[in-house]
Amino acid sequence: MEIRDCQMFIELATSQHFGKAANACHLSPSAISRQLQRLETEIGKRLVERDNREVRLTPAGRHFLEYAYQTVQAWQQLRRDLSDDPQTVSGELSVYGSVTASFSLLSEILPVLRARYPGVELKLRTGDQADGLERVLTNQEDCAIAAQPAVLPQALAFLALQQSPLYLIAPTMNCALSQRIDEYLVDETQLAWSSLPVILAEHGLARERFLNRLKQVNAHPPIYAQVAGHEAVVAMVSLGFGVAVVPELVIKHSPRQETIRILPWLDDLEPFRIGLCARQERLADPLLQAFWSSAQVAFAD
Repeated sequence: MEIRDCQMFIELATSQHFGKAANACHLSPSAISRQLQRLETEIGKRLVERDNREVRLTPAGRHFLEYAYQTVQAWQQLRRDLSDDPQTVSGELSVYGSVTASFSLLSEILPVLRARYPGVELKLRTGDQADGLERVLTNQEDCAIAAQPAVLPQALAFLALQQSPLYLIAPTMNCALSQRIDEYLVDETQLAWSSLPVILAEHGLARERFLNRLKQVNAHPPIYAQVAGHEAVVAMVSLGFGVAVVPELVIKHSPRQETIRILPWLDDLEPFRIGLCARQERLADPLLQAFWSSAQVAFAD
């Protein structure tokens, strides 16, 4: 077994797709398949269940994934320790975040990181920001760009970088929903939630804070849809399917910004604190320290 076997398996387990893993490893899907077969033969256990569409880890695969992460991290640390120049930090760091949050924060952090630590490379994976903490906790990523939860898991460290208010949004297009909202605005009355469909994120802080406030005011609106990610929530609202609560950061960077409007209700929701999270035990890693300290410099007051 070689380090590249562990690296390949991490890519396959993370992407759950032979083609994506092959691209990341600069190999063909058939080469990835052969490498996996050799690995399974050497270990003596099937590591993944696979069909034409997806890859799923077996119990043995989940166990081996933990070993693979530890092995790759130990190898990278050894290379840094044996470097001729101990001040030189080089290697690859995996970072996870939503497209919006990643663009907003990384556009500030990367110039600093590249100037101070040119040998550090980021491997960015994007998805629903609500998944970030779990991906770090399970060692799928070194670091995540995420919103700070009310209770941070004890194993995690969080570096707050910016704050983003939460706003209630509605469509600007001429539709039945907009007409009802305009009536409330003209009359300066409270929303009749029972007649307003809402769009919810499948999980995450915005969903929790929105539902908690609705519960406080004893409102029971119909739920039109539950979708993954704030960007998808904004898209659904822009089409006139409902109202929703999203962070200001998402609104500012949304290509649909002109098709939604901020409503004057629920304007006192607790804002998001957005930043970096990583496992406490990993903070001593030179690569993570380089990224962490560059973020602190980039967002220093």
